[in-house]
Amino acid sequence: MAERLAMPARLRGGASAGTGYIRAGAGEPLLLIHGVGMNAAIWQPQIELLKGRYDVVAIDMLGHGESRLPPENPVLADYAGQVIELLDHLGLDRVSIVGHSMGALVAQEVALRAPQRVRRIVSLNAVFRRPPSLARAVRERAAGLNGHHHGSGVDATIARWFGDPVPAGLADAAAKARDALARVDPEGYTRTYRLFAHADADHVERLPDLAMPALFMTGSDDANSSPAMSAAMARLAPLGRCVVLDGERHMMALASPEKVTRHIADFLQADAGWSNGSQADAGVDAMEFRRALGSFLTGVTIVTTVGADGEPRGFTANSFTSVSLDPPLVLVCIAKKAHGHPVFAASRSFAVNVLGESQKAASGVFASKAADKFAAVSWRPGSTGSPMIGGSVAAFDCDMEQLVDAGDHSILIGRVRDFSHNASQPLGYCRGAYVNFGLSQEALATAPPNMEVGAILEHEGRVLFFEAADGACELPAGIGLGAPGDAASLKGRLAARAVDAQLGFLFAVWDDTARPSRTHVYYRGTFDAPLPGDRQARLVDIERIADLKIADPAVRIMLARYVRERTEDAFGVYVGSEIEGEVQPLARRRPAAVPSPGVR
Repeated sequence: MAERLAMPARLRGGASAGTGYIRAGAGEPLLLIHGVGMNAAIWQPQIELLKGRYDVVAIDMLGHGESRLPPENPVLADYAGQVIELLDHLGLDRVSIVGHSMGALVAQEVALRAPQRVRRIVSLNAVFRRPPSLARAVRERAAGLNGHHHGSGVDATIARWFGDPVPAGLADAAAKARDALARVDPEGYTRTYRLFAHADADHVERLPDLAMPALFMTGSDDANSSPAMSAAMARLAPLGRCVVLDGERHMMALASPEKVTRHIADFLQADAGWSNGSQADAGVDAMEFRRALGSFLTGVTIVTTVGADGEPRGFTANSFTSVSLDPPLVLVCIAKKAHGHPVFAASRSFAVNVLGESQKAASGVFASKAADKFAAVSWRPGSTGSPMIGGSVAAFDCDMEQLVDAGDHSILIGRVRDFSHNASQPLGYCRGAYVNFGLSQEALATAPPNMEVGAILEHEGRVLFFEAADGACELPAGIGLGAPGDAASLKGRLAARAVDAQLGFLFAVWDDTARPSRTHVYYRGTFDAPLPGDRQARLVDIERIADLKIADPAVRIMLARYVRERTEDAFGVYVGSEIEGEVQPLARRRPAAVPSPGVR
């Protein structure tokens, strides 16, 4: 073999060892292997972009460019042997390899046969276990080849690779690919394509043995070397990673050389300690990543503990989740740069307080650098001594189970020692703003004047009823939502009885068929007990509601549904009439047609 270090020199050796290649640049060695029908020159954009940092060698695959023909019925080992032969000739003990399409299969074969010779591997637009219809089409094309040029075959290939018609922006790339296809040795193309058509499953059992970091990259619009194929290979390779480039097709290295080469260079330059999961971090826009995370609707918590100095400490967090029921574990995250991080990292216990809709101000205080945050809230020590904040929807008092290092945060995993919760409405947070989960009650301010608005108000497992003169029981209700000074409205009637109620989720809305102009709206909610000196007020255990005398059949059926859904902790919203309607579950997706406001 012979070589020249200037572009675009191409030389071939003797007839028995003929291999054409291009070599340029200096530095760490990098080998490029093209696909079926191309030649080493197709890598010219990558060579120009990489030669300043790498000793780039682009090989003419067997049967292509200036290289000798493969055997009549070749196998991947023949092409891999040619590569190793070239490396030996050039004195390159260890290289990184980038292969495209058929070249990716060859690169994988080299890496599996001679792992000590390969530092990293990039498989561009590689094929893997084609689905039956695709495999059949490729094999039919291969069977139709006869070692002669066919212009119609070139046209069909260009259409598959670039589109039909070819987009104007890809015209130059398509022209380069067409020129390579026109120049390829017909017999070399036929022999290689027939192997390519049947070799897509050759590495299924062997990819788990791929010992080096491996990048599998394809285009989202490459139907023949699909993203699913690259993802499957990346899952099998111990140090594999899949990258899919949006909008790209099979010849993306030629169509978008800067973008493709940037990903290749980032992978090749990653730290030596790179392992599956760490690649591509450098390409993440931190601000956009944070915005994307903010699209997840969360609750809001205040996490508390007591420092070594005996002073309470706390911070606002929405990175809270359950981990395990048995044992009962929860987790919350704290930034390492947070002022309180050293205290929480050293603490043996902490509490998570889930905030309600009325606690926005507390959330803001604990998210700030205020000197005395706990002066803004009422609190008491929990069973671990950690502060439990009054008015919270739920609270979890935890022993520190484990402290986990996680990037720029620490994960506090707590074993729940004690907890509490109530039926008031939680405070939500999404995209930088607070969210109220209940249906907007302000919408009722302009409601028709004869709309009945009522509430199922609960306190510690008991529901509030008022007893009528005939002994029947009624839920709190009024004409419209109103205000405390409006005696006929719901809020006015509750205020007259000194009931401090908090309305939450909508529970039922139905039209009155006997009085078509009237609509009934009922909320779920909570209230503060005891009730001062009201002999008509009754607090009824949830399981005893069915025993009550309820005059309105629609309310009676609604309450039956409330009892059932309260037991299942899976509430829905009924919409319809007192004759027929539908429950739209808050947590489930299968609405059920029902005969009345409270049934299913």
